[in-house]
Amino acid sequence: MTCEEFYGAALTKLKETESQLLEIVRTYSEITCQSGQLKPIVYSCSRIKSPESVLQKCKIRGFDADVSAALDNLFDLVGIRIICAFASDVYRLAGWLREQPGVEIVEEKDYYAFPKPNGYRSYHTLLKARSTGMHAEIQLRTIATDFWATLEHQMKYKKDIPNEKMIKEELKRCADEIASVDLSMQTIREIIQESVSLAEQGGSHDERKGISEKAQEVADCRCGLSCHRGSGLLICDQGEKSAPGSESSQGPGTA
Repeated sequence: MTCEEFYGAALTKLKETESQLLEIVRTYSEITCQSGQLKPIVYSCSRIKSPESVLQKCKIRGFDADVSAALDNLFDLVGIRIICAFASDVYRLAGWLREQPGVEIVEEKDYYAFPKPNGYRSYHTLLKARSTGMHAEIQLRTIATDFWATLEHQMKYKKDIPNEKMIKEELKRCADEIASVDLSMQTIREIIQESVSLAEQGGSHDERKGISEKAQEVADCRCGLSCHRGSGLLICDQGEKSAPGSESSQGPGTA
């Protein structure tokens, strides 16, 4: 069954919603680059959910297997995935989306602050386009976390294989290590930006010393899972991310 056959007249509105959201993303990237900042979005992609996937999801959720039930109950018929360079770019873009008058935010799920038990990290924004009334999901990821999620998605459908428990544990370990690298790269960028800014403004000796200490802190970490005090996030030796002085932020484990 084709999308035209399944969605009927609704397909036009779904395509309009997809185009509108991609334009919003393009505008954000242009505005950010014009302000002299580094390119915040590496690439993006989009899709309208296939009829087969829609019917399967309706069945799993206990809805009627038809287009009316899908339009009323599924919020990801339009999907946009945006890949950013750094986690800070993810949060800036998420904040910018909240400010757009053309969309209404329905729900946000922060799987960076609260990773799923399998190690999945991403930022999901469920929204509705005011002009069409159609819902959509925008997934924001860094290059590093998208690398893990893409490979994990390809492998997770292999069931009843030998050493399944060990494989899941290894995938979780890889996710934690990738998240650690993500934070390290973020910290390195912050050090570079602060150094350039101080050089241009003629920063004090104490300010320059503070940046040097921050850089040395990153260089001294040899445990494989880094501790980034400057970012306000910690990754402990068990790979769990938490804020200093708080309990482990395991968080919700379902989408």
